[in-house]
Amino acid sequence: MSNIDPMAGPPHPYDPYQQPPQPPRRPERREGGARRAGLVIHTIADIAAVFLGLWILLYLLEANQGNVFVGFVHGTADWLAGWSQDVFTMDTEGLRVLLNYGLPAVIYLLVGHGIAARLNRV
Repeated sequence: MSNIDPMAGPPHPYDPYQQPPQPPRRPERREGGARRAGLVIHTIADIAAVFLGLWILLYLLEANQGNVFVGFVHGTADWLAGWSQDVFTMDTEGLRVLLNYGLPAVIYLLVGHGIAARLNRV
């Protein structure tokens, strides 16, 4: 005796249960220079934004300006934000530092991540 139902008819040619299983697909990996360059640009933009944000935080928390670490962060932030110094000239010193160092941080993030995304699509 067979287990086939005579009333069921022949199997449908596109029945997924009758087809052999497909091997799992691996996601496409982009190899090469464009992907690596995008990762490098993305990382540099993040590091620049971290230094600028850290300086804003240290300034607003009134960190010791004579400390070596604070001086290093301040010097790095000044170098990174040199092109945007005194864009905003507020009377409130904290707000001035926030805007003059926050603007380049946001621009570095937007431009760096945008370029990296563009390179990853190549």
